[in-house]
Amino acid sequence: MPTGSARVDPEPFPPLVVAEVKELACELPATTGVPLSRWSCTELARELVLRTVVAAISAATVWRILHRDAIRPWLHRSWIFPRDPDFAAKAAVALDLYGRVFESTPLGPREFVICADEKTSVQARCRCHPSLPPGRARLMRVEHEYERGGALAHLASYDVHRAQVTGRCEPTTGIVPFGRLVEQVMTAEPYASAERVFWIVDNGSSHRGKRSVERLQGEWPTLRLIHLPVHASWLDQCEIYFSIVQRKVVNPNDFTNLDEIRDRLGAFEARYNAVAEPFDWTFGRDDLDKLLARIDAHTARAA
Repeated sequence: MPTGSARVDPEPFPPLVVAEVKELACELPATTGVPLSRWSCTELARELVLRTVVAAISAATVWRILHRDAIRPWLHRSWIFPRDPDFAAKAAVALDLYGRVFESTPLGPREFVICADEKTSVQARCRCHPSLPPGRARLMRVEHEYERGGALAHLASYDVHRAQVTGRCEPTTGIVPFGRLVEQVMTAEPYASAERVFWIVDNGSSHRGKRSVERLQGEWPTLRLIHLPVHASWLDQCEIYFSIVQRKVVNPNDFTNLDEIRDRLGAFEARYNAVAEPFDWTFGRDDLDKLLARIDAHTARAA
């Protein structure tokens, strides 16, 4: 064999068997009478033998067959079906604002777009033994046992086009804590002297419905509250910032008390704002239309 060439092992089973392995992996076990929630390579191998598809096959061989087509039935992904009757119209408003357009008119230099959200129950877990830093051939070690030191909520606003975060910690979420976040933002520049500040929010109880619009816009004349559709928090760019906080600040949770959480979140906010750039948001109206068309087609097939 020439030097540098890759050796490819011949397929131990004929194409028809390979196709049946893939077909079985793409079926839900419950629909085939198997009392499992999802397949593993071991269970697939066992079922193929029980169905007399093959006399014998190993779990490793099943994995190699499925790996070629990136079929991974042992994994699953959760999702929420859109049920807001005005999903497209509400989502389109937020997507337009991300592109600096509102009601078909480009935004001016003194108009800003903010996404706001709340991260509940950031816990202080005081480990029974201190965490150990990584070393040669050793991962960072975090004690499994801990004592609970309470929890707090992290509220934040994210300026979509300036990539600047304003956050605060509160004992809990609610109308009053969210109002304090709004006041913190709206009394600071450049928002205090802005012509309009669009606040994109989900349907959490702190800012839900027409009453929240009347309350906040009545208190802040330049504020415009924009509600996302129900079950569309994935359109809220503040959720992306919270995912960064979860990965870089909260996990692994090793806070001795609530003051340490406040200090860490505040310090990270300053560190983030110093170098942050706007998220590369590429999901637009065309993508929304295609997504909803696929969902409609799926619903029609299911019916």
